[in-house]
Amino acid sequence: MQNVNKNKSLLSYIYYERYMYLLLVLGLLYFLIFKYLPIFGIVVAFKDYNIFKGIWASTWVGFEHFETLFTSVKFWEVLRNTILISAYKIVSGFSIPIIFALLLNEIKNIYFKRTVQTILYLPHFISWVVIGGMMLSLMSLEYGMLKDIFKLFDIAPFNILASSKYFRSVLVITDIWRGAGWGIIIYLAALNNIDLNLYESAKIDGAGRLKQAWHITLPGIMSVMVLVLILDIGRLMNAGFEQVISLYNYIVFDVADIFDTYIYRVGLGGGQYSFTTAVGLFKSVVATILIAMADRVSKLVAGEGLF
Repeated sequence: MQNVNKNKSLLSYIYYERYMYLLLVLGLLYFLIFKYLPIFGIVVAFKDYNIFKGIWASTWVGFEHFETLFTSVKFWEVLRNTILISAYKIVSGFSIPIIFALLLNEIKNIYFKRTVQTILYLPHFISWVVIGGMMLSLMSLEYGMLKDIFKLFDIAPFNILASSKYFRSVLVITDIWRGAGWGIIIYLAALNNIDLNLYESAKIDGAGRLKQAWHITLPGIMSVMVLVLILDIGRLMNAGFEQVISLYNYIVFDVADIFDTYIYRVGLGGGQYSFTTAVGLFKSVVATILIAMADRVSKLVAGEGLF
């Protein structure tokens, strides 16, 4: 009888909040159709997939594609590029939003603060295709602004996007420019949840701005910092497909070819669907392991984690 009453109360609550649950259904359908249903396609990685036979009628080959992947010379080059580019982005891109958020948080003029915040956030809405076109125009040796800067400093003009030495730096800088604004908003939201009475108490005790930031502000947003860092580490095997494919060229393949661009060329261009599915599965497994390890280390060091 008690269970029946509980079920009735639950159904009554769902009916009362029916419009909110209708909104929830759209999100659940998105994840179901585009995130969970494609998981069944993993079986392609263990078959010699033939588009005419279909997935289930294709020949089962086991771990053959994984053996081909791990024994390929290209695999180690792509792995190195993916890890290095992602690591550079994490190291440089993790701290910059925190610094800007702390600086903006100290600004008292609300209009100036919102203006700066909006300017920093605007690049987030620009697609990588548009940014790629902007970079090509900016760095053109014929009509780009960079050509004039080279002349100003008496430097011999060269194409940065075709330079293996500087291409990764371009990826990191453009990624920070586009993504820092989003990170700033996340940290500003976390800063707003800190109790202002803590700052008042710190002022009474004689603490200056730096000590307040070190002993109150940073600990107050530590949980958000840990969450963002763990998610960034989980994306270590995803160096940014749209960004790289919009900017790179065959001259810088040795430093710019990552797993996603490799899958795109070999899978869609070369028709090796089973092999590239195996590459994608390898990426996903490694990403899962990295998230679990980062969460464990975070709990041991900072006492906070994702799960």
